[in-house]
Amino acid sequence: MHTLLPINYTALLSIFEETAIAAGREILRIYIEGCDVALKDDKSPVTAADHAAEAIILEALRRATPEIPIVAEEEISGGHVPGDLGDRFYLVDPLDGTREFVNRNGDFTVNIALIEHGAPVLGIVYAPVRGWLFTGGPKGAQEVTIDHMGSVTTRNSISCRTAPKEMIAVASRSHRTPETDDYLKEFTIADCVSVGSSIKFGLVARGEADIYPRLSRTMEWDTAAGDAVLRAAGGITLTLDGKPLTYGRRNQANDADFANPSFVARGKL
Repeated sequence: MHTLLPINYTALLSIFEETAIAAGREILRIYIEGCDVALKDDKSPVTAADHAAEAIILEALRRATPEIPIVAEEEISGGHVPGDLGDRFYLVDPLDGTREFVNRNGDFTVNIALIEHGAPVLGIVYAPVRGWLFTGGPKGAQEVTIDHMGSVTTRNSISCRTAPKEMIAVASRSHRTPETDDYLKEFTIADCVSVGSSIKFGLVARGEADIYPRLSRTMEWDTAAGDAVLRAAGGITLTLDGKPLTYGRRNQANDADFANPSFVARGKL
């Protein structure tokens, strides 16, 4: 592990916020106007909104910090894989929840995260239809409300709650599995809310839910930003063997580069 050069996290988080709002504005334009849907090699959907948002994010990050490598979903899908990532890199999902975008239910987000030594240390999750923006970093987590013009209207600190005896769970809207339901049977669950994209991490981070198990496949860009917000709010994301979820997996014997294992995101234990 190498010592990283100092970085201004506050300034970088402001860049994340401005960039996510700009990307969200373009996503909303395409969402309103409509667009064609294509299928990638893995049969997952992709739209013009994915590509437009990613272009905005990549341009902003490369202008601000050209020395930090970027792992971005659509670039990876197109075969543009960065070389040595080192101990600090970005993970970007320009439109997390493309299925939700296509289904027009509003449960999609813009995700930007900074990874250091395998851990998500800075992240932003923006749900443009809902006007919710979650941020997380060394100074804690916030929920920011964005109006239809893309302007900030409120900004409040958030934190996870200590789980009550009867917990609120959140689960994937599009990828919920029987294994997830079986896992939740181990706990006393008062309610299980189905919602798309990284909004699930935000609900746990602001104390509205307590546990989010994901036993179906995800990629690191799907989770890093939400995980950063959750950890900044006092929660944690663990693999099923109880270890913190790490990022930057490559050359995996049984899965693709940057594929996550199953995990459970939780509030304060």
